[in-house]
Amino acid sequence: MTGHSPATIDGASLRDPAQFYAEVVAGCRPVIIRGLVTQWPITRAATHSDQALSAYLDQFAATGDVEAFIGSPQIKGTYYYNDDLAGFNFERRTMQLRDAIAAILSPPAMGDDTIYIGSIPAEAYLTGFAQANPMPLLAPAIAPRLWLGHASTVSAHYDTLDNLACVVAGERRFTLFPPDTIGNLYVGPIDHTMAGQPVSLAASSGDAGAYPRFAHARERMLVADLAAGDALYLPKLWWHKVEATAPVNGLVNYWWDAFAAGPDSPYTALLLAMITMSERPLAERNAWRAFFDHYVFRQDGHPLAHLPPDKHGLLGPLRQNYGAIRARVMHLLRNLH
Repeated sequence: MTGHSPATIDGASLRDPAQFYAEVVAGCRPVIIRGLVTQWPITRAATHSDQALSAYLDQFAATGDVEAFIGSPQIKGTYYYNDDLAGFNFERRTMQLRDAIAAILSPPAMGDDTIYIGSIPAEAYLTGFAQANPMPLLAPAIAPRLWLGHASTVSAHYDTLDNLACVVAGERRFTLFPPDTIGNLYVGPIDHTMAGQPVSLAASSGDAGAYPRFAHARERMLVADLAAGDALYLPKLWWHKVEATAPVNGLVNYWWDAFAAGPDSPYTALLLAMITMSERPLAERNAWRAFFDHYVFRQDGHPLAHLPPDKHGLLGPLRQNYGAIRARVMHLLRNLH
């Protein structure tokens, strides 16, 4: 599988959050950041040996259960549905974090099975890790998460948050598809998933006969190959298939909403729009589309640009009106009759 590479910059050129936001995040496009975390202690430990990585993590690991994905040799590290999409081809197993780390970094402990743990919040499970491996490009409140496992493939999916993914051990390949290719990705169920988000069945299968429109998505595919120390900025809603290709692989990532005006997620609005609009007649859906384009997506600018700013009311600056609009929404939801 081939594809163009995202834009690439040198991590040493980024000095602070303002520059990171202006030069990387504002474009809403994936960017490879070479060498961003090469000097992190965890990256140096992993580069030395698996045993050094195990010892490094052990000094932070707190007591607590995590969910591990266990795969038999037959799946070759590709975590996915079973043939009828009713279940999955791997086992979920609750383990102590230290036991999971030991199983990953001491392969004989698992026999021929593979193991993978993901999205482990450092605040809860790795006390002091964030301070020892600081990320100066993000606000301190944006906390890291750890991903650790054997060679594996995670099916193409999207996240509803922006992502800074830092490879600290092994190698990773991200195969990326823009958000507007969703119609050509043959997306699976949204409520029966492997790890929260729906996946692209086409990007996982490779069966061109079953998924003919996938060829159009592949034409716009990007491929990012990362070594230990490299990072990828991945905007929200970009589809990404993640292949961890070394025998042992580790990643630290940060999720946050770079452009949030308040606590509510656009995904909440999407679900509400689904139940209020998706099965109305096409002509009515198109009418609502025009209103959404005018008031929400604003391709032609502010909907009240023809009025003085003091006449914009609820459509004035969002940071001033967020609470009032939210209160109106909650009132409407509570008074459905």
